[in-house]
Amino acid sequence: MKAFVLRSYGSTDALDLTEIDRPVPADDEVLVRVRATSVQPYDWHLMRGEPYIARLMAGGPGLRKPKIRVLGADIAGQVEAVGRDVTEFRPGDEVYGMPKQGGFGEYACVRAGELVPKPKNLSFEQAAAVPMAAGTALLGLRDDGRIQPGQSVLVNGASGGVGTFAVQLAKAFGARVTGVCGTRNVELVRSLGADEVVDYTAEDFTRRGQRYDLLLDCAGSHPASAYRRVLAPRGALVIVGGPGGRWLQPVGRIISALAVSPFVSQRTVLTDVVRCTENRRNLTTLAELIEDGRLTPVIDRSYPFEEIPAAIAYQEQGHATGKVVVTV
Repeated sequence: MKAFVLRSYGSTDALDLTEIDRPVPADDEVLVRVRATSVQPYDWHLMRGEPYIARLMAGGPGLRKPKIRVLGADIAGQVEAVGRDVTEFRPGDEVYGMPKQGGFGEYACVRAGELVPKPKNLSFEQAAAVPMAAGTALLGLRDDGRIQPGQSVLVNGASGGVGTFAVQLAKAFGARVTGVCGTRNVELVRSLGADEVVDYTAEDFTRRGQRYDLLLDCAGSHPASAYRRVLAPRGALVIVGGPGGRWLQPVGRIISALAVSPFVSQRTVLTDVVRCTENRRNLTTLAELIEDGRLTPVIDRSYPFEEIPAAIAYQEQGHATGKVVVTV
């Protein structure tokens, strides 16, 4: 099969489109013929091995060379074969999920617990846009943010991959939602259900004098002290993303925010994107919301398989509206 193999850390030049052996599913795995995948910060952070501090952490990408050779954490496709212990899937089933790796190849082996049936009303490309971004938004709002109906929720970075899902999910949970984005995406965020939209190029939401029960930060555009200024006394700051750096960021910014949390009445929580890959129930919940019409993926651009490096380069610029997907 063809796959983009990461030989060493670096830019997109480190990705080598080559022929490799098709993987063989273990007893608890499913071999999926990948029809579509998506590109996200998770992929290019692994590609570059940045921030460098992450290489020293348990479960990190690898100290000197990458542990994951075929990137691509979101997939949608058809079951090709199943391991002997897998009973819930059969060849031909249309599925989607988060295998953490393998999406940048024509086939991927995935644990059965990381897959669910693809939402019937989505194409493969649309389904591939969902798992990690929507799963992160779901965990951030429901589990870490403890969102409740009637609460006031602000999504900072409302037009990005996680943000576009977060706005819709917050509305589905019955919250009053304020989205923060740039000028060109104001109408989009409003169309996703935001009750109010703040254009960050014209106004600083941390100085508006309004308070929120929950702030989901996808952008990392302000220090935690500024965020706490707009939180209710018992509000929650949930960090799910932010601009990266070569050595420490966004890890340093997250650590400093968490360090202060025990000394203030507001909670600060980091949503770990890796947790998204470990809960089939979350994928099922997202599929139900999609089939009910309450959640729709926003796709900025679609690339053919051979142009995965170009897709990564575009996503790495940080200006994508919604998701960047790849047809395999």
